[in-house]
Amino acid sequence: MKKKSILITAPSGAGKTTLVKKLLQDFPHLEFSISAATREPREHEKNGVDYHFITETMFKSRIENNEFLEWEEVYQGSFYGTPKSEIDRIYGLGKIPIFDIDIMGAMSVKKILCNDVLSIFIAAPSLQVLEERLRKRHTETEERIQARLYKAISEMKFANFFDKKIINDELEVAYAELKGLVEKYLSA
Repeated sequence: MKKKSILITAPSGAGKTTLVKKLLQDFPHLEFSISAATREPREHEKNGVDYHFITETMFKSRIENNEFLEWEEVYQGSFYGTPKSEIDRIYGLGKIPIFDIDIMGAMSVKKILCNDVLSIFIAAPSLQVLEERLRKRHTETEERIQARLYKAISEMKFANFFDKKIINDELEVAYAELKGLVEKYLSA
C-alpha cells in the first residue's frame, strides 16, 4: 500500500492554516507536519506544536546534515523547512501527514513525493482581500505586509502546478470543497 500525504499551500493570508486546522479536527488519522522556522513565534504559537522554532545557525547546520525534506529562505533571514524526522514520526504513528507550507517549499515536496501527495493551492479571492486579512492579524509591520503582498503576486502564478485550486472567499464553502477533495483522495 502506498503512503499518502496531503499538501496545502497558499500565499500568506489566504487562509490555509485555518483550513488545515479544520481538516485535522474532522480527520483524526491526519497528523500535522510541524515545520521548522527561524522567525520568532507569534503571540498564539507554541514551539513544537505550530513550528519547531530554532536559530538560523541551527537551521543551517540541519541543512548541511540533509535533515530537511525541503527548506526555503522565505524572507531574508527567515528560513522554513520540513524536517524529514516529522515525516518518519507521522508514518510511525500510522497516520497521514498533512503539510501546511509556503509555495516554493510545496513545489519541492510535490516534486519529491510525486503521486504520493494530494496538493491543493488555496487562493484569496483578490489581492485586496489578502491585504485585509494580513492587516487583521496585527502581527506584521507595514514593510512585512508589503513584502508578503509583493510575494503573493508572483506566488499566484504557481496555482496551476498543484492538483487542485480552491478560492477561499467564504470559509465554509472553501472548507466543504477541501473536505470533499480529501475524503475522495483518502478513500481511493
